Amino acid sequence: MSEENSILISQLNDFVFCPVSIYFHALYGNLDKTLYQGAAQIDGTHAHQAIDNKRYSSRKNVLQGIDVYSDELNIRGKIDVFDVDSGVLTERKNKIVRIYDGYVFQLYAQYYALTEMGYTVKKIRFHSMSDNKNYDIKLPSEDTEMDKKFKSVIKAMKEFNMESFHQTNIEKCRNCIYYPACDRSLYVD
Repeated sequence: MSEENSILISQLNDFVFCPVSIYFHALYGNLDKTLYQGAAQIDGTHAHQAIDNKRYSSRKNVLQGIDVYSDELNIRGKIDVFDVDSGVLTERKNKIVRIYDGYVFQLYAQYYALTEMGYTVKKIRFHSMSDNKNYDIKLPSEDTEMDKKFKSVIKAMKEFNMESFHQTNIEKCRNCIYYPACDRSLYVD
């Protein structure tokens, strides 16, 4: 797999939200996040610290924060938690109000990567840490429409041309942390 041409799993949700946000995320990547992130993004970063520092579980059969990849889809990234014995893959979010397609696509990417790496994934779910709720998601084989959408987004990411992109959804711009710097933003204070 070519790392420079691979899609990062974390970019799937960003791309669905707005493809240009990936550019700004990379541009601001080394800056202090408090300069440009909102409270929700900062809370999300803090929520993942137990995973990033591998403090979520000390059980040997629980994989946490490991790198995963899929040569077939040319994607790479990290998982949150995978219980090898039960086959349960869990993506943790600080607070889930709604499950967006981009969230599901990240989970599907992790699923495909783990499967290609030889693991047996029997169940995928989200965990909302603020209210301690789990949300089961159908496996790609159980939701062929969502799986088609997922693979369509990967194809669109590979073919994306920023020069010809025009945002059409002002609500996305209104909720974007990068709108003040974006020349494509539809939102003006």
